[in-house]
Amino acid sequence: MKRGLSEICYGFFSTLANPTRLAILEELLDDEMNVSDIARSLKQEQSMISHNLNALEYCALVTSERRGKEKVYSANREIVEGIFRVVERHATQNCRFHGTCPRSQ
Repeated sequence: MKRGLSEICYGFFSTLANPTRLAILEELLDDEMNVSDIARSLKQEQSMISHNLNALEYCALVTSERRGKEKVYSANREIVEGIFRVVERHATQNCRFHGTCPRSQ
């Protein structure tokens, strides 16, 4: 492993180790949305969604585009779909709990 890569991995995986952020990414894989749409869909406060979107955008897991007065978010499909595929494959092929991790409960 390259020197310093563990710090990069820690920051990256720390960003993903948040249920709200993962839910946002799943929503944005379905369609692009603004903050209000995401908040309504996830039944969360708009400020909480905005805070989490900032972290996801900082790591380039989502992108945004201004459309008039609103900001519309999209998932970085290439990266996010790839991450989800790797995790799903690992869980189904290697997890002795068949994809249901007792640590997450």
